[in-house]
Amino acid sequence: MANRIRKGDDVIVLTGKDKGKRGTVLSMLGDRVIVENTNLAKKHVKPNPNKGEQGGIIDKEMPLHVSNVALYNPTTDKGDRVGFKTLDDGRKVRVFKSNGEVVDV
Repeated sequence: MANRIRKGDDVIVLTGKDKGKRGTVLSMLGDRVIVENTNLAKKHVKPNPNKGEQGGIIDKEMPLHVSNVALYNPTTDKGDRVGFKTLDDGRKVRVFKSNGEVVDV
């Protein structure tokens, strides 16, 4: 399976409580992505004096399925589908489906 969405990409959430929010992919967990400041859940954390962690309730980003996010296209200012194209010099790059623009620079 080709990685249409990668760590560090700017994405838009398509479904769920955070629909329409834009953020950067922080990490990939198989077919799931963690997007900054989206899909937040309250997590109760016990204090750990050995690690110097303070206890309390923290907001934590939870994973979203990769099908629920779309790559952000700056020219159209919307989320866009991604395809692949091989350039003349043999490089395989990601391209936006709407306008054929190359994602990877």
